[in-house]
Amino acid sequence: MFAALALTACGDRAATAAAKKNAATPPPVPEIFWPMTRGGPALSGSVAAKLPANPVTAWTFAANGAIQAEAAIANGRAYVGTIKGTLHALAADTGKELWKFETKDAIMAAPAVAAGKIFLSSNDGRLYALAADTGAEAWKFLSEDKISAGAVTIRSPDGTADWVLLNGYDGTTRVLDAADGKVVWTYKADEPINGSPAVVDGRFLVFGGCDAQLHVINLKDGTLVHKIPTSAQIPASIGTFGTMAFCGNYANQAVAFDVVGGKVAWTYEDRQLPFMSAPAVNERFVFLGSRDKQLHAIDRATGQGAWTFKTGGRVEGSPIVFTDGVLFGSTDGRLYAASLEKGEELWRLDLGEALVASPAFGAGLIIIGGDKGTVFALRGK
Repeated sequence: MFAALALTACGDRAATAAAKKNAATPPPVPEIFWPMTRGGPALSGSVAAKLPANPVTAWTFAANGAIQAEAAIANGRAYVGTIKGTLHALAADTGKELWKFETKDAIMAAPAVAAGKIFLSSNDGRLYALAADTGAEAWKFLSEDKISAGAVTIRSPDGTADWVLLNGYDGTTRVLDAADGKVVWTYKADEPINGSPAVVDGRFLVFGGCDAQLHVINLKDGTLVHKIPTSAQIPASIGTFGTMAFCGNYANQAVAFDVVGGKVAWTYEDRQLPFMSAPAVNERFVFLGSRDKQLHAIDRATGQGAWTFKTGGRVEGSPIVFTDGVLFGSTDGRLYAASLEKGEELWRLDLGEALVASPAFGAGLIIIGGDKGTVFALRGK
């Protein structure tokens, strides 16, 4: 009996000591990656981290052509494509080139990183699956027209496979098996599709296109659930929050959709120039760049304008929203950060090249490419 009591007492002291040690050591902060366009399949452009303060250049890399494609950042590497069709794989900590891959036309969107592969869309009409460590081609899929939207990767609804979601300028949405590129299902729209597909509520795949409609598709099998009309073409990817979807269009509008209800929830009117970027969305706001040289912050629930931020050039790239600020580039060559509530400038950084590409954030770095071919990696002080 004594021995049993002694063992129990020792166990209590050890557990207490371990609890004190664990309480004194905070759990590690998960590293944030940006493995595909807009950060992931919800395509919200939102990061659960604070905005890097007073950023400085960590490194730069001279790519072989102008950059309009967003970077992907994952597993210690950054992947950036150029309008000459080259994908550069760079070490995220140093900017050293590890390998490169040549396509036959411009790369206009971020690749997707998943399942040990890089899924790269190109205006040559192909989706390439490349080995992430070497860039060797594993397989490729040939579309009927250019592919200017980034692929999105998810786990299949039944959890048995990795899927690649792909929109093409041929008006077709495809789901491919990531292992071999075989088609799982397809959906055909009437007009070209420019933006990447987004996933809503784990059930729906949504996208807009040149037919001025939001398409809501059953994710499991590609059957149509809703078509929700808008006033003009939708040129970019859709942002989401909960069961809502958001976009800009050529009618100078930002539009919110009730995906489940199949209807427009609100429309924000701007009578100057169209919204060309995909939105970034958090619980309060929808952020959209415009060719009127401004970033627009819109109340997510009501569609009322909250504030605008004026730059010296078009805001063509998509913003990133952090917990305490929003980040965006402009064709005036500057990267801007503004506060969430009032749009007050927090900092600006003059990079000296027009910024058409959207910024990406991962591995503690802001990475963005310029129209002279420079890849900028910035780190907070």
